[in-house]
Amino acid sequence: MSLKFELREFSPPLLEFGGPGEFSDPREGLRSGGPFDLRFGAARSDRVCVGIVGTAAMIDSALEWFRRAEGELLDEPSVTAYPAFAGFEVIFRAKLTIADHWTVKFDDREFAEALETANPSQRFDLVLSMYQSSIRRLSKLESTRPDVVVCCVSDEVLVKCRNVTKTLTREEKRAAEALKKRKASTQYDMFDEMAIDEAQPEDLLYRDFRRALKARAMKEQMPIQIATGGLFVDGRSGQGSATRAWNSSVGLYYKSGGIPWRLKTEGPETCFVGISFNHIKTTERHLVKSSIAQAFSSQGEAFALRGGDIEWTEEQGRAVHLTGEQAYQLGQDILSEYRDRAGGVPLRVVMHKSSKFSPEEIDGFRSALDDVPVVELINIMPTTFRLVRFGAYPPNRGTLCSVNDASSYLFTTGYMQELNTYPGPHIPAPVEIRSDRAIDIERVSKDILGLARMNWNTASITGGQPVTLRFARQVGGIMAEYGQATQERPLTSFRFYM
Repeated sequence: MSLKFELREFSPPLLEFGGPGEFSDPREGLRSGGPFDLRFGAARSDRVCVGIVGTAAMIDSALEWFRRAEGELLDEPSVTAYPAFAGFEVIFRAKLTIADHWTVKFDDREFAEALETANPSQRFDLVLSMYQSSIRRLSKLESTRPDVVVCCVSDEVLVKCRNVTKTLTREEKRAAEALKKRKASTQYDMFDEMAIDEAQPEDLLYRDFRRALKARAMKEQMPIQIATGGLFVDGRSGQGSATRAWNSSVGLYYKSGGIPWRLKTEGPETCFVGISFNHIKTTERHLVKSSIAQAFSSQGEAFALRGGDIEWTEEQGRAVHLTGEQAYQLGQDILSEYRDRAGGVPLRVVMHKSSKFSPEEIDGFRSALDDVPVVELINIMPTTFRLVRFGAYPPNRGTLCSVNDASSYLFTTGYMQELNTYPGPHIPAPVEIRSDRAIDIERVSKDILGLARMNWNTASITGGQPVTLRFARQVGGIMAEYGQATQERPLTSFRFYM
């Protein structure tokens, strides 16, 4: 049997900013046109109000860093890969504002006692509570409260509170062991970026301080940016000062309520949704799989929803699916949240999932989205497929390989002509694209490549995962933390999860 191979290469996706012009590199676009929300005119704030929480020493480091970020910062050695940071106000057309009444310093003795608590779980919760009470203090200000709070996390906190072992039920222990077995048996995971945000054994075995802190901040309805000495001090993270400034400033601007850039899309207004599953513990049941929907509109809105819970057994493995009723309800919730944020129903909904949609899920989602003119259910699946090209570098990012007009493989990582190199550590692995119906494979591929540039937590152009699936594990972990003590629905704005 002969095999027919067809190769196509797509140009880097284009992004829109505040001024005219379209750019593939967010840094170039921000320098030239400013953030996208400049188009909102008077409705946009020209200040980013930042609160700071932490020890006196860490706050001093933070203040010095933000002072430096007001001016130009340079990196070495490559100007192309590491462009200069021209200063926060120059880049974002908004003044970075920090005031004394938005700064909360921990009591040194109380903080030291919390860190010296012998019991790891108690120490974890005591330190966590100190951050939460400080965030609450800023969130309750009667006059002007900050837009975002920077939580300064010292090396000592990272060492003593990075994670803590959970007290596991029998079901949780079995689930963790099952995840360990599956992880050990998947030989190609080290090459597979799409596997990064799937459930991992440590998610069940440990509580993560960063996720717990974001969940506590969500309870106070305050977006936060977690910052360590790696950001504030040169030489600590291996990144230059300009790179650190670019990445942290984009995240800070988005969490403060801004929209750094928007994906340029051809065609109708679209809502892109990622569907994933994460373990969660509830008050009624010890262990279930909870569905997560991460939605991103072509207009710049982003939100996350927790869907239905599925009783989980070890035998299910990765084959976890919603019932038809749960898929219908989640689809309805997505439309409702989108309508509240964008003022209407999208003309196109594209759903991404890293595993197959079951027949029940297909029927449920399509019934819920019946009023949407175009609905596409897309599987973006890990694969062992590889391509080797002549020369020293792997295939270009944006290469689509179709085999026998039946299977389609898209390289979301690979050689990048913008950087004149391949920035990845391993052999690039494409994803396989499937759907339950005929699709425009070129448009779907361009969507996936574009959504990889919609990570507002960084200005880097090297990421390969579409944002619809990239944060699945983190979002699920924060929702799980949020739901441990209460059955209240987590907030939906994606600013609380990034």
